[in-house]
Amino acid sequence: EEIFSLQTSALAKRMESGNTGKILIGVSGGLDSTLALLVAVKTLDMLGIDRKNIFALIMPGFGTTLRTKKNSLKLCEALGVATEEIDIRALCLQEFRDIGHDSKNQNVVFENAQARMRTKILFDKGNQVKGLVLGTGDLSEIALGFCTFNGEHMSHYNVNAGGPNTLGSY
Repeated sequence: EEIFSLQTSALAKRMESGNTGKILIGVSGGLDSTLALLVAVKTLDMLGIDRKNIFALIMPGFGTTLRTKKNSLKLCEALGVATEEIDIRALCLQEFRDIGHDSKNQNVVFENAQARMRTKILFDKGNQVKGLVLGTGDLSEIALGFCTFNGEHMSHYNVNAGGPNTLGSY
């Protein structure tokens, strides 16, 4: 409870100093994005801002399962946030063609292109609505280097960066 309260207060302060009442977040259905989304919802409630000012982007890629996609959509609906689905597969396939990468080769190029595409879309959409891109990566990912450079580690503010991966399970 105390950690959640600290995350919420810190995000509120960041939003006030950045003079924005809108948040963009990529929601995957996993613990990290769920925790960040809950912090965003609580923060906007605390500030008296309509939850529809949270833009939750569901961005299915090659490894997205129907279950995680449905979980993401149900969560966003239950929380009353604005939700948009943008399938990134065609965009990634175009990029693979452009750089001459065989899309059957599911190596680091294949994986990182998806993370970077999601980040690009979040920032582009953030510019469009004049909102703050909220990061979802946790301290464990950051410390171990499991974040894609210019991918999911980039945001305007990351509410989970100070907590280990196990924090999301509380």
